[in-house]
Amino acid sequence: MIRCEALAFTYPDGTTALDGVDLSIEAGERVAIVGRNGSGKSTLIRLWNGLLRPSAGRVRVDGRPTDGRRVAELARTVGMTFQDPDRQLFSSTCRREVAFGARNVGLRGAELEAAVDAALAAVGLEDRAGANPYDLGGSRRRLLALACVLAMRTAVVVLDEPTMGLDTSEVTRVAGIVAGLAAEGRTVVAISHDARFVVGPFSRVVRLDAGRVIADGAPAEAGG
Repeated sequence: MIRCEALAFTYPDGTTALDGVDLSIEAGERVAIVGRNGSGKSTLIRLWNGLLRPSAGRVRVDGRPTDGRRVAELARTVGMTFQDPDRQLFSSTCRREVAFGARNVGLRGAELEAAVDAALAAVGLEDRAGANPYDLGGSRRRLLALACVLAMRTAVVVLDEPTMGLDTSEVTRVAGIVAGLAAEGRTVVAISHDARFVVGPFSRVVRLDAGRVIADGAPAEAGG
């Protein structure tokens, strides 16, 4: 599903974020990516959907290199939330927000409405469909960003710190969503510093340090 081959990325200021990453994630896997701040986690996932482009090496999504493929095309396969949900929310209502990405990947009519309804219900925001996203608290905005990705129905769902700022019941909800996605055969990848969340729904942990993979295995083996 996703292949990283000798993947490297250096920012314009000269900061090396990734340094020769080889990584394969198969269809249907539940993978947590962990590591200290600055280890390259967010950079890695942004190379998967074209938000960033490799300085060296290659990324393959669904067997095809990402070279030359537009973000809009890659978004049909790889749906992603940002660590800061405020960077991706812009619509006047929650319903319009959730519908935006789903519409952009081709959903229309009754299928679109059903996807939006299901996504809002999954995160517990069905009663706030008409609310402005910025009238929600921070944790609910994070859940709304998750709903936006769920509605897109992508084969790969990538979540950057999905439980940050969430209370125990909300973390349990997110873990249940991950389990449900896995049951549907979808691939779920999450960046997380939340050890309790990692050892719950994820069967594999990849640990990064200084832009390199230093451990890859079951949560206990990778220090998750």
